[in-house]
Amino acid sequence: MKHLLLTTIVAALSVDIAGVIAESESKVLLMHTPDGIEFGIWGNTKRERPAPTLIVLATTIENTLNSAYYRRCGNQLAKRGYLCISINLPCHGDQRVASEPEGLPGWSQRAARNSDFVSEFNNRLSKVLDHLVKQGVSDPKKIAACGTSRGGFLALHAAIHDPRVKCVAGFAPVTDLSVLREFKSTSECQLVKELNLINRAKDLAGRKVWIVIGDQDKRVGTDHAVRLAREISRESRKLKLPSRVTLHVLPEPRGHTIPDEADRMAADWIFQQIGSGQ
Repeated sequence: MKHLLLTTIVAALSVDIAGVIAESESKVLLMHTPDGIEFGIWGNTKRERPAPTLIVLATTIENTLNSAYYRRCGNQLAKRGYLCISINLPCHGDQRVASEPEGLPGWSQRAARNSDFVSEFNNRLSKVLDHLVKQGVSDPKKIAACGTSRGGFLALHAAIHDPRVKCVAGFAPVTDLSVLREFKSTSECQLVKELNLINRAKDLAGRKVWIVIGDQDKRVGTDHAVRLAREISRESRKLKLPSRVTLHVLPEPRGHTIPDEADRMAADWIFQQIGSGQ
């Protein structure tokens, strides 16, 4: 009996170790659409049928998909048959123009020029989805999006733009660019106001939206995330659509940090919305 018990434990440990090794050895595949748009895939691409696909947005393709922190609920969903994909955000990686600053300062500079970086991003992402669906990689009926901070902002905009995004999860998402210090000098720009997600709540009415934020997030504004959820709910009622927004405000004394357990919660929610890849 002792020998049997020991053998069982060793076997279980071997499976766990193998799983950890397999996950750590997962590589980001960098690819391009026929018209040259770069994208990345993380997960098991060897399958016989199109897979549920999670768009993951944070910074650059490699920084996002190579990071367990930024992959967020993709870590759990990959075990359920999902593929994770990403593209470079505006002013990140190959999307940065040499004369402009990288990241959010670059967004602010583009806003000052009334250069709609969100529209450009949306079109790029939709072309990647077109390609993946055409190639039989992604199941067009099982596409979700998630993003962290600025990535959450773009994930929500992507859901507005492309109806193939069946559900979207925002982790401490930016909702209003004017709240950010990088937009101090451009907060009154017309484009910044147009991109304010609270002003686009009507476009998210009836959509499956999940938001989590810490109770002390001063960087993107806890109250702004709450207001967005309330506005989506209000617009849903006005249009006589089911309100499908889920909001979690959780204790988080570290400020602009994702509360513990949020990844698992989001993964379970996305799985409930679009199902398995098995």
